Amino acid sequence: MRLRKKTLRLKKLRNKMARYKHPSIKQRLSKKHKQTRWAPFWTVMKIYGKGRRVHPGRHTAVKRNWRRTKLKV
Repeated sequence: MRLRKKTLRLKKLRNKMARYKHPSIKQRLSKKHKQTRWAPFWTVMKIYGKGRRVHPGRHTAVKRNWRRTKLKV
């Protein structure tokens, strides 16, 4: 039981970000953030027409979730 608590505590510590980020790491994080943003809403109408309702998230360059995929920055 103790070992399990210890590993859970270590996992929590591993996923934390530093309070003061190095400029190069900040730059990489901002680039990844831009890549995962939703596409503008007008792209949906341009591609599918006015009648079709599609989420703008379909047209992003890279699909990534903060929980599923880590960046290893």
